Formats: sequence, C-alpha cells, structure tokens
Amino acid sequence: MGSSMKKIGMMGVALLASAMLAAVAQAEIKVGILALRGAPKVMENWAATGEYLTGKMGEPVTIVPLEFNAIEPMVKGGKIDFVLANSAFYVEMEKLYGAKAVAMQVNSAGGKPVKEFGGVILVRKDSPIKTLADLKGKKFMVVKASSFGGGQMAMRLLLQNGIDYKKDFAEFKEGGKHDNVVLAVKNGVMDAGTVRTDTLEAMAKEGKIVMSDFRIINEIKDGFPFVRSTELYPEWPMAAVKHVDGAKVKKLGEALIAVKADSDAAKKADIVGWAPPADFKSVRECLKALKYGAFAN
Repeated sequence: MGSSMKKIGMMGVALLASAMLAAVAQAEIKVGILALRGAPKVMENWAATGEYLTGKMGEPVTIVPLEFNAIEPMVKGGKIDFVLANSAFYVEMEKLYGAKAVAMQVNSAGGKPVKEFGGVILVRKDSPIKTLADLKGKKFMVVKASSFGGGQMAMRLLLQNGIDYKKDFAEFKEGGKHDNVVLAVKNGVMDAGTVRTDTLEAMAKEGKIVMSDFRIINEIKDGFPFVRSTELYPEWPMAAVKHVDGAKVKKLGEALIAVKADSDAAKKADIVGWAPPADFKSVRECLKALKYGAFAN
C-alpha cells in the first residue's frame, strides 16, 4: 500500500512539474530575428537584448534566429511572438498577417544614429564594370531575392535603369548570407553583387576584407555614413505578430525604445538603440515596382 501511495505521490509531483514547465513554456516570449549573417552572429548580437527584455517583461524572452524562408511560416503559424526582419518582410507580414511595428532599429555609424539603410552594388577594384549598364550580361549575386537591402533595393534600381534581373544577367544567384556575396565578388566567382549598407564596413572592421579591394557601382556620395548605390529606406522594425496581447506589445515596444546607447544590449547589437516606427510607404512602393510577393498584383 505504502509503495503505491508513494507512486501516486511521485506521479503527482511529475504532473505538477510538467504543468509548471508547460506554464513556463507558454509564458516564454519568442523573438524571431532574421539571420542575415548566420545564426551564431544573431546570438552574438542579440542575446544581450533577450536578457534585457527578460528583465523588463518579467518573463523569459528567447531569441530565435531565422533563415529568410522561415519567417513567413513562423509568423503565419504564430510560432513566434515578435519578429525583427528587414522592412520588406515587415510590410509583407503586415499586409498578409496583420503584423504591427512596435519600434525601429537605429543603426550605429561610429556611434552616430542612422535610421535608414540602402543597397550597395559592388565589383572588384580591377573589374571592367564601371556603370550600371556594364552589368548587363554579367554574373550577379544577391543575398536572397527576399533580402531587402541585399537584393530588392538593387533590383529596383536596375529595373529603373533598364536592366531586368530576371533575364539580363549571364547568371543570377543567391548567396544566402551577406558575407558570401562579398566573398564571391572578392574571389572572382561572381562579377558583381549587392549587399545592404554597412556590410562592407562591418566586414572590414572584422578584418575579413579591405574596402579598397572593391569599386562601388552608382555610388551616391552625400552625408550618409556608409557606401551605397541605391536610395535610402527606413531601417528594420521590430514587429508584433497578430496573436500577441496588446498590453504585452506596448510593454515590449516601450522597453526597446528605452534602450540606452551605452547599454550592453545596444553595444552587442552594434546599434544606438530604438525609435518609434517610421512610415514604410517607400518600402511598399519598392515591392510594388518589383511586383514582389504580397505586392505582385
């Protein structure tokens, strides 16, 4: 009798433990982050933000690195609660699944705030390619067709200059990660490529490349602190997925906007902090021009 009572008691403890674990799992806030330079880089940059948000939200905040093609199914299925991805992903997720921007990343250019980004078209310094027109018939690499700064911005610029990325290149490839595109051009595997602004400067800082090994095509020189070829668009927003409770959405947005530039969270992410979301109209216009995804019609 004693041993069966003990068994029941143990089962009760086990059930209680699993119920508590389920409650903890349920209480966890999952923040999906587009892994534009790979999952380890996401954790290196954003783990401190996860810790900061855990403290502010009073429940565990988990950072989930996401490949480009994982974002839509994760948002659609409500498998993540918030998502930090490029502005084009955001306007699509907003249109298709009611995602809502709560804050916008403020990038750091040597500690100075930058709320916009662009695309860079690069070739090797010794390349015969000097202009956008020279790109016709060449081998061109984007990060992904779904990458905004590392694909769509340049694709729109090319279309505006009479180059159809679908048929005017000898080869049109996806590199998967920003670093892969830069290295493919550097090593002569591809004639030209495009990445988001600040990628070249970041890789140079890490000792992976030397900026002077490359030529920027259609370089726009103004007060913007990074090399660029395209017009500028608003930075990445943090967006809430539709199922998330309104109070929680507000709390997380406010917590992000309160991030200080000298905090561990900002320094690790190499940002100055967060601002209220911008107007993403220019992003929608870019996707309409490309007839891309949710904006195909």
